Amino acid sequence: MIDTLLTLDGNLLLWIQEYLRADWLTPVMTFITRLGSLGFIWILLCLVLLCFRRTRWAGIAGLLGLVFSLGFNNFFLKRVIARTRPYEVVEGLILLTKKATDFSFPSGHAGSSFAAATAICMTQKGSRARWLTLLFAALMGFSRLYIGIHYPTDVICGALTGALCGAASHYLVNQVRVRIERA
Repeated sequence: MIDTLLTLDGNLLLWIQEYLRADWLTPVMTFITRLGSLGFIWILLCLVLLCFRRTRWAGIAGLLGLVFSLGFNNFFLKRVIARTRPYEVVEGLILLTKKATDFSFPSGHAGSSFAAATAICMTQKGSRARWLTLLFAALMGFSRLYIGIHYPTDVICGALTGALCGAASHYLVNQVRVRIERA
């Protein structure tokens, strides 16, 4: 079963390369993936949210979600699972960026994106714009497939663990918020 999943993972990347890559789209996807490096876009968004009273708790929850995702995905899971990057294994896959220095599973970009986006969405319940963060998180995950640096299962699991980290950060921040408001 594992072999079938690995084959499917690789074949899906080759399908994306063959049918979805386009000259006009490559710079867009490369730009999007760079925005996610070191959680840059999410840290910036959370810092902006901290500046406004109405969104301050969302900024705090988002930053905490990023910390949780960094610890769990990048410092723990990547080292325990130690999965090789697809461009090193999948024959014919062309990498559209420089090679990564860490392991592939799970996607840190997807993890951080979904951690911040989930925390923001859960904390900013009245805002319709909050859904844009989830849309951008999904786009970030897809960009990792598009450039050939992650397997689909890396991105899916990164998104799931990131969402769990975001939900946990929302829960903790909400507990603190309720206690502060009661005092």
